[in-house]
Amino acid sequence: MTTPQHKIGSGFGARSTADDVLQGIDLSGKLAIVTGGYSGLGLETTRALARAGARVVVPARRREVAEEAVGGVGGVEVDELDLADLQSVRRFAERFLATGRSVEIVINNAGVMACPETRVGPGWEAQFATNHLGHFALVNRLWPAIARGRGRVVSVSSAGHRHAGIRWDDVQFERGYDKWQAYGQAKTANVLFAVQLDALGRDAGVRAFALHPGGILTPLQRHLAKEEMVEAGWIDEDGNALNPEFKTPEQGAATQVWAATSPQLAGMGGVYCEDCDIAEPTTGAGVGPGVRDYAIDPEQAARLWALSAELTGVNAFPAVAGSSR
Repeated sequence: MTTPQHKIGSGFGARSTADDVLQGIDLSGKLAIVTGGYSGLGLETTRALARAGARVVVPARRREVAEEAVGGVGGVEVDELDLADLQSVRRFAERFLATGRSVEIVINNAGVMACPETRVGPGWEAQFATNHLGHFALVNRLWPAIARGRGRVVSVSSAGHRHAGIRWDDVQFERGYDKWQAYGQAKTANVLFAVQLDALGRDAGVRAFALHPGGILTPLQRHLAKEEMVEAGWIDEDGNALNPEFKTPEQGAATQVWAATSPQLAGMGGVYCEDCDIAEPTTGAGVGPGVRDYAIDPEQAARLWALSAELTGVNAFPAVAGSSR
C-alpha cells in the first residue's frame, strides 16, 4: 500500500519528547542501530530507546568519545563506523551480520551540515557521501538482518531539503560548491532513500520513513561560524538560543523515535514526517514546514537508488537497480 503524505492527527506535536512518544511502548527484545547515537539528537534517541527496553548499537567514527558518552546507559554497545569510508561500512556490517542478530530499528541519524568543500572516497562531495551514500551502503549491507527483524528504517532528513533537489547533472558539485545547496541535496537524498527503500522493502515487512527533527542547537552546527548563526537569529552574541521555535534535544529526538516505534504508523511508510506526525506537501522554498514534491517523487527516488548502487557497488535489490558485490 502507499501512504498519503498528509497528517494523521497523532496527538503529539513539536514540544513532545522522545519519552512522551514512547509512553506505553515496550521495546524489550528489540535491537536498534542508531548512527551517531552518541551526540546531540542521536544521544537522546539512544537514551530513550534504551529506557524503553531496546538493545541499542551505536556505530561511531569516534569510538572512545562514543563509549564515554553512552557509558552510563544500560543496554548500549558501541562499534566503529565511518560513513565516509565504504570499507569501514563494509567491515561494520560484516561484524554485525556475523552475530546472527536481527534488527528491528535502524535510525540513520549521523550527518554533517554546511561544511567547507571536502572530498572523500573517490572524490565525492562529503555531505552527499556521508549523509546519503554511507547510509545507503550501510542499510543495503545490513539488509539480511533488517529483513529478519521486519522493522523500520528511519532516515533523518531536514527542512533543509527545501534548499535544493538532486543536482542530477553535477551530484558531486564539481562545477562550483555551495555548502547550503550541497546540504539541501543531501537532505533531499535522505527523503528519496526512504521513499524507494519503502517501495522495495514493504513486501518483506520492512517500512521506511524520513523526517525533519526540528531546529535544535547541537554539535551539527560545528561548521558554522558564530557570526553566521547570530546573523541568522539563531543565537545571541553570548551563544544563547534566540529562536523560540527551537527545540530541546529531547524534543528534537521525538520525531525519529516516533517514526521508528509508533503503532500509529503500522502498515504505513515512504513518507516524510515532522513534529511527530506525517507532514503535509508544500511548494514553499526555504526552510519551513512541509515536504517538497521533488523529495517524495517515486521516479526520482528510483533514479537515485540506481545511481547510489552504481557509486557504492552495493545493492540488496539487484533485480531492481544497480549492481551487487
